[in-house]
Amino acid sequence: MRMPRSSDIPNLICILRMLLVLPIVVSLLEDRIGIALVLVAIAGISDGLDGFLAKHFHWQSRLGGLLDPLADKLLLVSLFVTLALQALIPAWLAIVVVSRDLVIVSGGVLYNSLVGPVQPEPSGASKLNTLAQLLLILAVLLQRAMGWALEPLVTVAGAAVLVTSVVSGLHYVIRWSRKALALRAA
Repeated sequence: MRMPRSSDIPNLICILRMLLVLPIVVSLLEDRIGIALVLVAIAGISDGLDGFLAKHFHWQSRLGGLLDPLADKLLLVSLFVTLALQALIPAWLAIVVVSRDLVIVSGGVLYNSLVGPVQPEPSGASKLNTLAQLLLILAVLLQRAMGWALEPLVTVAGAAVLVTSVVSGLHYVIRWSRKALALRAA
């Protein structure tokens, strides 16, 4: 067994973030919101840390480019489904979030099968979508854990999640369809 190289550190952090998903979901289901909130914060910090390390030290890899969005989707989809099951967010909003991610992942698999390797390129709309999702989740969890009246923030963040989910989902479909058509025509 080989020792991990320093360039493996971002990928290992990303894998550790994936391993946090189950304890976060269990904490939410057991109504241990404070623990879930701390674990979500750790996951968020780890996301920033692995991205910083990869870019700053040029430790980027194809594996990391695939693992990072996968870890984000795993965490966010799990949180949205769990919070919807607990009626802390509307079920229809969780369906929108999950559907968007299914469209993106299915499109990536299809592109990879029919056209060629996918090079993950998060769009600005997608980054806004992730930010809106995190803001909504944090607002819901803080409201629940601390009893703070954050309903206006929850409403605005929920609307932002809806809009950015639709816009970024359509953007991915259009952008990757154009790339596929251009490559097929060449």
